[in-house]
Amino acid sequence: MMRIARAICLSLAVIAIPSTYVPAIAAGTTCEGLATLSLPQATITAAQTVSAGSFQPPTPARGAAAAATTQLYAKLPSFCRVSATLTPSSDSDIKIEVWLPMATGWNGKLQAVGNGGWAGVISYGALAQAVNAGYASVSTDTGHVGGTGAFALGHPEKVVDFGYRAVHEMTVKAKAVIDAFYGSAPKTSLWNGCSTGGRQGITEAQRYPADFDAIVAGAPAVNGMLLHGVRLAMNRLVHQQPDSFIPPDKYPALHEAALQACDALDGVKDGVIDNPTRCRFDPNVLLCKGTDDKTCLTAAQVGTARALLNPVSTPAGKQLFPALLLPGAELGWSIIAGPQPLSLSVDAFKYIVFNDPNWDSSTFDPRDIERLLATDNGVINSSSTNLKPFFRRGGKLLMYHGWADPQVPALNSVGYFENVVKDAGKQAVGTSIQLYMVPGMGHCAGGPGTDTFDKVAALEDWMAHKAAPARIAASHVTAGQVDRTRPLCPYGQFARYKGMGSTDEAVNFECALK
Repeated sequence: MMRIARAICLSLAVIAIPSTYVPAIAAGTTCEGLATLSLPQATITAAQTVSAGSFQPPTPARGAAAAATTQLYAKLPSFCRVSATLTPSSDSDIKIEVWLPMATGWNGKLQAVGNGGWAGVISYGALAQAVNAGYASVSTDTGHVGGTGAFALGHPEKVVDFGYRAVHEMTVKAKAVIDAFYGSAPKTSLWNGCSTGGRQGITEAQRYPADFDAIVAGAPAVNGMLLHGVRLAMNRLVHQQPDSFIPPDKYPALHEAALQACDALDGVKDGVIDNPTRCRFDPNVLLCKGTDDKTCLTAAQVGTARALLNPVSTPAGKQLFPALLLPGAELGWSIIAGPQPLSLSVDAFKYIVFNDPNWDSSTFDPRDIERLLATDNGVINSSSTNLKPFFRRGGKLLMYHGWADPQVPALNSVGYFENVVKDAGKQAVGTSIQLYMVPGMGHCAGGPGTDTFDKVAALEDWMAHKAAPARIAASHVTAGQVDRTRPLCPYGQFARYKGMGSTDEAVNFECALK
């Protein structure tokens, strides 16, 4: 009897131990003192205080957003920068960085940030944005360096790291570092990511429902491996005949024709198609009646355009995926329908399915999609719609997606949202999950729509008021100046013009049912 009682006591003691660990140094240590922090299956490689405005990323910011990113770094307060390498498997080499504002500037919360594409880099800009807002933040390279799928060749454990393990391990270790530095764990843990980052957030809700209290998932690449396959299938269809390919210089004519057909359906002609699913645009209106030039389409090209705007099906007629592109996204068709298939998707076949870096995408067969899904076995695909464990804990999932996204289909998010609701029940809408579609926005940002909005603030508002926002303020910026504002509405509603005032001011719109 004594042995049984002792066994019960031991079991209770095990249950009482937190799933992270007790830091091996005193809570509330200095930044540099974190270098001696003992973490299981991890090594702290650096811990240093970064003075205000002095941070320089390993690789200077480039491209159109370089100036804005540089300004973001210049605004950084003093913070503690902790670098670590995580090794949950014998082949893991996961790099993470935890950024910790000084105690007086910390809001008591964690905001973990996501990646794009095949990851392979720390998301410094997103880290800076979170710290500037008062959050402790963390990012990972997901276990490899470089933005291609080459890391997967012969390294199944690294594929698991990329698929889900790196983000979970990062989150557990970040919470422990926060506890050691501030003397307390974060009171709230948030996720913020788009594209791959959106998939990462939803995967966390699927696999590790206790990691985060609330998640922002933009343009989430759930069903990701299936998406890789249908992208290649569509690109093959685009090139099935010598004259079926639509050259990019014809995209403006296609876009203008789509706007002429559907822009005004919402009552406002503003260069944006509010809800493309209501648009009945037929590319045949552009059929060449004489010389073939950039203002018209050949008969074969009309067929291609129609195929791009319809669901992807097998030769036998089985639907594999909803439409990859919707009216309004024509200016970005080259991503899926360009001269070559999207390299992001080609890499999935090269390095995960065929284990051959020289695999030729022109040999792709639609039956290879089944092989891709079988090889992945759910590691990256992230298709589960069972989020009930996450919701039962009070978890909130805020999804958003641009209707004009030419890379991750807008209907992918719509379908996922609807299937989650089917599993969880209609009562989950607005309490546990909400989707906001963004008219005219491209992939995560860009386009003629109002693509600038504070997703994390909307999530915070949701948690504070126990209901998803009835509208989210969004703006369009040109040359650094706001030139249009609109409300983003919960899925199923749209921004309806009240009939008075400027159509470029959100105050003159209300969210209404279709």
